[in-house]
Amino acid sequence: MHAEIHGHRGARGLRPENTLPGLAHALELGVDALEFDVALTADRRLVLTHDLTVSPVTSADVRPAFPGDPLYPYVGRPVGELTLAQLRTLECGVRRPRRDDDRFAPTQVPVPETRMPTLGAALGVVDAYGADHVRVHVELKSDPTRPELSADPRVFTEMVIAELDRHRMLDRAAVLSFDWRVLRVARALAPATRRYALIERATMDSVWLDGLHLADFGDDLPAAAVEAGGTTLSPDHVLVDEELARRAEKAELPLAVWTVNEPGRAAELLDLGVAAIVTDYPDRMRALWAERGMRVPAPVTPARRASA
Repeated sequence: MHAEIHGHRGARGLRPENTLPGLAHALELGVDALEFDVALTADRRLVLTHDLTVSPVTSADVRPAFPGDPLYPYVGRPVGELTLAQLRTLECGVRRPRRDDDRFAPTQVPVPETRMPTLGAALGVVDAYGADHVRVHVELKSDPTRPELSADPRVFTEMVIAELDRHRMLDRAAVLSFDWRVLRVARALAPATRRYALIERATMDSVWLDGLHLADFGDDLPAAAVEAGGTTLSPDHVLVDEELARRAEKAELPLAVWTVNEPGRAAELLDLGVAAIVTDYPDRMRALWAERGMRVPAPVTPARRASA
């Protein structure tokens, strides 16, 4: 069987998440797809960040963008209240967990002096590596329960689609979101581009699912995802069992399962027929793939200069 390895936030277990060094490391290891998160700044720039407020775990204040900046310090503030210039002052290459049991701090190699990148810069890294066979999976961070923190889903999706189009990557990209309103907009704007319907237990409410009620589908997640415009269902791995796999197969909807870091669990999911494993540790999955005699994605090295 053929199943894919998707690098989660680049390779979060190995390098700082949602950073250019993290994306580069995942490419050099070898993945089928690079997954990362984007949000919109106050000055309408697309930046890589998982959190809609600046996280104290992945970011640290260094200096204000200008003397006397009333918004400084920036950590803890909504990303949408800050400009790119303000966000670019943050140190994003050293993980600072707030608890002793953080599972990534022992395995993640720090890369000091790393800044929060733009979506354009991230796509430029893929281009610089000549990684034309690697797909880019852009998760749009949008929380319909917190509209004060979230960009308008139509405007946000339009901007992401436009940036992918500028880099000529729409044909090898995917738009991902827990906010299924994004899927509807993406289907209208770029119907040929893949759309991943993300879901976990906390987002099974209709407010997340573009007004859909799972009960109307007999709690059939794949059927609901198809109705919402998804071309792939991407569930939390704890939701995946034989029944979900059977329903996905019936709906002809691939399953891309997150976030799977233990080879034993990955093997169980592969036996259920999932199409992709999203992982913080692409190296572990590559070893499992090789052990099972499966095709392992080729590592890449820089092949050309980043385009302007």
